[in-house]
Formats: sequence, C-alpha cells, structure tokens
Amino acid sequence: MLARAGQTSRGRGVAYARTALRSAYKAGRRDGWRVGWSDGWREGAVLAAAAAIPPVIPERLPVRVIYVPQGFESIDGGIIGALKLYAAELHVADPTLMAEMASLIRPDLVLVLNGLHVFPDDHLEQIDRIREMGIRTVIWFADDPYVTAHTAAIAPHYDVVVTHERSTVEWYRSFGCPEVHHLPFAADIERFRPLKPPADFRCDVCFIGQAFWNRVETFDAIAEELAGLKVFIAGGLWERLRNYERLKRSIRPGWLPVDESVLWYNGAKIVINLHRPAEPGSDNANASGLPGLSVNPRTFEIAACGAFQLTDRRPDLEAHYRPGLELETFESPAELAAKIRYYLRHDDERRRIAVRGYARTLREHTYAVRVGSLLRLLGYGG
Repeated sequence: MLARAGQTSRGRGVAYARTALRSAYKAGRRDGWRVGWSDGWREGAVLAAAAAIPPVIPERLPVRVIYVPQGFESIDGGIIGALKLYAAELHVADPTLMAEMASLIRPDLVLVLNGLHVFPDDHLEQIDRIREMGIRTVIWFADDPYVTAHTAAIAPHYDVVVTHERSTVEWYRSFGCPEVHHLPFAADIERFRPLKPPADFRCDVCFIGQAFWNRVETFDAIAEELAGLKVFIAGGLWERLRNYERLKRSIRPGWLPVDESVLWYNGAKIVINLHRPAEPGSDNANASGLPGLSVNPRTFEIAACGAFQLTDRRPDLEAHYRPGLELETFESPAELAAKIRYYLRHDDERRRIAVRGYARTLREHTYAVRVGSLLRLLGYGG
C-alpha cells in the first residue's frame, strides 16, 4: 500500500511539473511573440519614416572654421559632423591652444561651444587675441540660464553670442553684446538612433539625469507608482530622495556613457524628460533669475531614438513637437503617474506617438539642419 501511495504521489508530481512546464512555455512563447511583434513593427515604422524624409544636402560654403569643443560628447560630435559637411575647411582645437591655432590657420571663424568647465584660465585672453587678429569669434552657450553668473563675464568678449535659451537673448544684449541669436541644439542622429537593444536594457520607465531638487520631488511623489515596474534611473545625487531605499535597486549612480543612454532610450517603453529648475539655488548659478523657456538637448535626443517621451512643458516646446501626437507632456507628478499608467496599457498609441516624434526630428532637428541655420544667421550661405 505504501509503495502504491508513493508511486501515485510521484505520478502526481510529474504531472504537475509537466503542466507547470507547459504553462511556462506558453507564457514565454506569448511574451516572446509580443516583444518580437513590437520590435518588428517599430523597425518597419522607423524605416518607413526615414525613407519618406528627403535627406539634407548641405551646400559647401567658402568658410574656414576652427571649432572648440566643450566636451559635451553628444553635442560636440553632432556639430563637428555637420561642420564637415558645410565648411570648406574645419579644424578642431583644444581650448588651451585656440589662439595659437588661430594665428597659424587664420580661419574666417572661431566657434566655441559653451566656454565653461574645461576651459583654461586664460580662455578670455585667448579670445581677445583672436579678435585682435581680425578673426570673427562666436560662442554657443549650452547651459543657459543655469549659469548666467558665469556667462555674463564671458559673453562680451565674443563678436557673436548664440544661446539655446530664448530668455537670455535680450539679457545679453542689455549689457552690450552687439550680436545675439537664439538657436536650440538638436540630435546627433549618427549616435541617437533607433536600434534593437539587448534584453538587459529593456524597462518600463527610464530617466537619465542629475537629481536636481525638482526631479527629487517628482520621483518621491511617484515612487509608489514606480514600485511595481521595471525602472531605470541614472545620474548623480539621487541619494537626496526620501524614497531612496525604495528605488535604490533601480538607480545607477554617476555619469552614464552616451552610447549606453542610447540603449536605454531604445529599450524603455517610456522615457521621462524633466528639465532642471531655473530658479537661483544650490544647484544653479542663475544670478539673473532668468526663466527656462526653451527645451533641453535631451528632448531632441530621446525623440531621435524613436522612443516615447513623457516631458514636462516648456513654453518653446510646441515650436518643436506637437504634444499628444509626437510626444506627451505632464504638468504635475499626479499627471505624470496617470500618464505612465495609461501609456503602459496602450502600446499602439505609445508606439505611434514615438514614431511621429522620430520623423519630426529627422525633418527639423538634426545638426545638419541646425548648423545650416547657424551659418545663415552668421551671414554665410543663402
């Protein structure tokens, strides 16, 4: 009797194991089909969008340029690649050797990105010397309005000031800068592009950036919403969160390489873009108190990956993308949480918005387009 009971028990165990295996197989097959279908739809949609957009064919201009990078890899690379298409001659200079290179090459134009952080103490002396040679100098500010306490001292040394932040244009003019232009940045589409990421980079929600206080408040407010999701957060200062322990497993501290950012943008169902606050405070040197009206470069870079973007509103946003059609927006943590829930349940709608944003980026927000606009502003080309 005992032997028969043991055999019956083992038989039931084997049957249970087989049933569980079949269930796991079916679930895995179903999930794999969904992922494969989604990847295939996205790949076909972005290829179709790209094929429908005529390529930008730059006109080679009779201008010789020295470009001085800031060290912002995602911006510098895009600008350099576009200048190679437009300029008759391009040289890239180390910030410590600007004046020396200018004296040897005698370009028409020295274009400097930002002029902060990695630039030497004699940066402005070098610019003054270049101007004395009769060479035109241009600076394109990337950190406005957050560091106006520093840019106020830099801007008057240049012939032309270009800023990505619209609110600072009249401010620079007010203290004597003779030529000031507003021009946003763009996406380096050679780097930020749709691709199929490895499985490890797939998640429900992704955010990449420093934990400025407005971001801390927002993520603390939606921590409960995020708790049941696969979330990836990267950047510094996230230990400021009250809910740090709750979200800790989702946080990668420190700087994330650009190419990894591209993989995460591609792997996420939702990419959050939350601009840093412009108000003077511990994270800013915005002594002027100027507001943030314009969008950050990340707005264009996320869209260039064909990713679904959920961003806070800036006044200039609708000049670049149509909310609800090419990206989605939120104005409070509660609205952000609600839209995360909604778009995780509405895959088709989410994917179509992302592809429309990608197409808009290819048409209007590449560095080939933007550098062409810059050179026209400076009087080169038609």
